[in-house]
Amino acid sequence: MKDISSTVNRMYYFGYGSNLNRKQMLERCPDSKPKFIATLHNYKLVFVGWSRQWRGGVASIRPFRGERVLGAIYEISDRDLRRLDSYQGYPGNYNRLNVTVFNENGDPIEAITYIKARQSEETQPSPEYLSVIQQGCRDWRII
Repeated sequence: MKDISSTVNRMYYFGYGSNLNRKQMLERCPDSKPKFIATLHNYKLVFVGWSRQWRGGVASIRPFRGERVLGAIYEISDRDLRRLDSYQGYPGNYNRLNVTVFNENGDPIEAITYIKARQSEETQPSPEYLSVIQQGCRDWRII
């Protein structure tokens, strides 16, 4: 049988917020491969809107000069991207964004990420949601 893995289109995804959590990412994107920590410059992490699932605000990014968002790069497949689109509610709830992030050596990396479509005022995330994010930070040794 022919190995089709070489024909699968793969790309970089910049995860932040709850998608830092490796267990959650593996459940959402079984083909994903965690790669490295990355920084998105001139954006800040915000919690906006209301999630029924998490019972509170959800993570997004907002352009903000001089700020930065720490996150992680995953290599994902087209199938993973479709699954992420579904989880993020794209299009509609979140928009997909092409970004340039920087690895720990300062090298620029092209990736895709998601940004909340309608960024209402900032709202508090639930303790459960924060614990998923904190575990993700531990997974990547960001904390």
